[in-house]
Amino acid sequence: MIDLLGEFAPYSQAVLWSGFAVLIRLGAIMAVLPAFGDQPVPTRVRLILAGMFSLIVGPAVAPTVAPMPDTLLGAVTVLGPEVLTGLLFGIFLRFFILVLQIAGSIAAQSTSLSQIFGGTAAVDPQPAIGHMLVVAGTALAAMSGLHVQAAAYMIQSYTLVPFGQPPSPSLVAEAGVGRISETFALGFTLAAPFLIASLIYNVVLGVINRAMPQLMVSFVGAPAITAGGLLLFFLTAPIMLGLWIVAFLDFMQMPFGAGP
Repeated sequence: MIDLLGEFAPYSQAVLWSGFAVLIRLGAIMAVLPAFGDQPVPTRVRLILAGMFSLIVGPAVAPTVAPMPDTLLGAVTVLGPEVLTGLLFGIFLRFFILVLQIAGSIAAQSTSLSQIFGGTAAVDPQPAIGHMLVVAGTALAAMSGLHVQAAAYMIQSYTLVPFGQPPSPSLVAEAGVGRISETFALGFTLAAPFLIASLIYNVVLGVINRAMPQLMVSFVGAPAITAGGLLLFFLTAPIMLGLWIVAFLDFMQMPFGAGP
């Protein structure tokens, strides 16, 4: 009986190596993945989620995993690039959270709401509008099947960057610059209604100030821009989140082929 179990030892080692190698990349992705990798999620929960995703992704990418090296140095050489690749693909998704933060900051600055109820985390303060957009966007992504899309995204990462190979410098440069520019472009686009409203408000305020210099227009206009900003946010938030979730899901389906 022991002899029979000994015959299966090489196969069990291969399975454990394959699962551990997949867990290394997926753990790096999970560290910064929206919703699953947020700060409120405990580290142990992230580790369990990474293991569960490894059980899903592992069988699909097992043929691409190289055999286990004979030495510890060889294993480190193979697994080191996997950490960098996982962080790279995770950061590209984290940029979409940055889109909502940028849009919220621009909208709050345009409507004089930037100092009301800052972010809940002292290390990452943000306006109330930005915080609401981030929470709503994360919830919307989770409701839209983020776990399924994330698993497909992880599998596709092995096609773009094969196992054991470091990310290509040209891929990092082109994709990184493209993602950063598209992140700011989408954030500015989502906040465009607030910028237009702020421009109209300041022009009208300037005309009134020229017509009636004695009137303290700032005291009259401050409540108006605040109330108007809240009303505008109430009307445009569904549209902003709709555009954001479409761009987010499109990127997960075609990384580097479709962006916000």
